[in-house]
Amino acid sequence: MTAKPSPNVIIYTDGACSGNPGPGGWGAVLVWNGVEKEIFGGTEDTTNNRMELQAVIEALALLKKHCVVDLYTDSKYVLQGATEWMDNWKARGWKTAAKKPVENQDLWQELDHQLTRHTVEFTWVKGHSGDPMNERADKLAIRGRHKYEKLAKKA
Repeated sequence: MTAKPSPNVIIYTDGACSGNPGPGGWGAVLVWNGVEKEIFGGTEDTTNNRMELQAVIEALALLKKHCVVDLYTDSKYVLQGATEWMDNWKARGWKTAAKKPVENQDLWQELDHQLTRHTVEFTWVKGHSGDPMNERADKLAIRGRHKYEKLAKKA
C-alpha cells in the first residue's frame, strides 16, 4: 500500500503596522484543492516584522496534518530568517553572529516548530506590485490592524 501524498497548500501572508512599533495586524490567504480561506488578527503594540512572522505562524498552525506548502511573503525578513539565518541562530543558542539574542526569538521559535510539521517552500513576492493574492493578504492584515488602531485612539 502506498502512502497518500500530503496535500499541497498555497499560502500568501502579510503583516501591517501603524507606526513601528504601534497597532499591528496580520493576514493570510490559504488555498487548498480550490478552496480558499482567509484569516487575520492583530495586536495593539507590535512591529511590522512581528506581524509578518505571526501571519506565517498562524497560517501554518491552521493546517491540521503535514502539508506540502508553497508560502508567498513580501517580507525578506521572514524569507531570509526562515531559509538562511534560523539554522545558525539555533546552532548558536538563538544568538546572532554578534552573540546578541535574536530579535523576536519567541516568534522565530514558534515558526521553527511549525516548520517541523510541514514541508514549506518560501517564495518572495514584491509587495504592493499588483499580485492579487498578496494584495488580499495585505488587506486582511490591515483589517486585523484596524481594531487595534481604534483602541489606541481611545486611549
